[in-house]
Amino acid sequence: MNVAPQNPQTLHTPRAPQNQPGPLKVVVIGAGGMGRAWIATVLRSADAQLVGVVDVIDGAAARAVDDVVPEAQRPEIVTGTDTVVVAQRAGADAVIDVTIPAAHHAVTADALHAGFPVLGEKPCAATLAEAVSLAGHAETTGKLFMVSQSRRNNPHLHETRRLADSLGGAGIIDTRFYKAPRFGGFRDEMEHPLIVDMAIHAFDAGRVLLDGNPVSVTATSYNPTWSWYAGDAAATVAITYDTGAVHTFSGSWCAPGRETSWNGDWSLSCAGGSVQWDGETPPTAQPEGGDDVVGRDPAATELWELDSSLAQFCAALRTGSAPDSHVHANVWTQAIVEAAVRSADTGRRVTLAEVLDEALATGRELDVTDGRSQALASWKTGISGLTIA
Repeated sequence: MNVAPQNPQTLHTPRAPQNQPGPLKVVVIGAGGMGRAWIATVLRSADAQLVGVVDVIDGAAARAVDDVVPEAQRPEIVTGTDTVVVAQRAGADAVIDVTIPAAHHAVTADALHAGFPVLGEKPCAATLAEAVSLAGHAETTGKLFMVSQSRRNNPHLHETRRLADSLGGAGIIDTRFYKAPRFGGFRDEMEHPLIVDMAIHAFDAGRVLLDGNPVSVTATSYNPTWSWYAGDAAATVAITYDTGAVHTFSGSWCAPGRETSWNGDWSLSCAGGSVQWDGETPPTAQPEGGDDVVGRDPAATELWELDSSLAQFCAALRTGSAPDSHVHANVWTQAIVEAAVRSADTGRRVTLAEVLDEALATGRELDVTDGRSQALASWKTGISGLTIA
């Protein structure tokens, strides 16, 4: 069934669990390639039920349903171009925002203010200021906004953390990422394709492996002479944490020959030894003076990436708990990216406090124009505001 477009209306960690016994009814917003991947993810989930699909292009949502959803299930799925209207008509419990980054702020804010919790694709928003603003909208409405930083949902990554903890915890992390994809399209024209579009995953994974919060970033970016990218397709980034730990990332998106996995190659140094992970297979710990310890294989029932994100989102809504990637936590990852780009452009060390305070100031301006959220007015600093979740 289709719904004609209307003007849409437009919440932080969940305040109360949703106790309905069946699967959570969700609407997927965005019917492109990633939107279709999310549609398929919802269809195979035991925790969620697809009740609607939205796309700003008239007819695109219905085409995605015809292409991805089994025929017997199609008649009960509402489609249209307006998120709030479709979600309301479909009786949705929540929405999944898979729109382009430039649309994330408006779509997510509208859904939150209409009373719908949101699971959003990374990045949280197109800019750090918009991401901070959305944290405020989540606070104002009291609805959960979780960001699907899906590559952190890798059982091997969490096994790497477990092994590192058994050796006293990681204090130094080195990530190497070398691939040579020829995407074509927007990535070829970006100023910082590697840092912005790919390294964000490594930065977020580093936050899984390390305690504490990032403090500062020093980055250098460059473009090899043989690069087919217009912007800097290679970079070296050092991230310091308030615990004293350091995460160094080096990589290139124009590195033909011996490539790493898409997750990169990881080396962790701990007080009692080291851990190695190739990004694809179980990690291995090398205790000081002891034999190697191979990490555990994931159980067949463990969920990965999108499936895990959806399960965490549904669990948070049912229990009222805060998932690891709720908006206030995820903004830190986007702030690392912002600081890395600024450091690469200016040649200086950039603090997270600097970029978050600037984002807070701009986010407040956005909220004044929008008129629906005043939560950011109570934030003393960007960092202090992110710690209240």
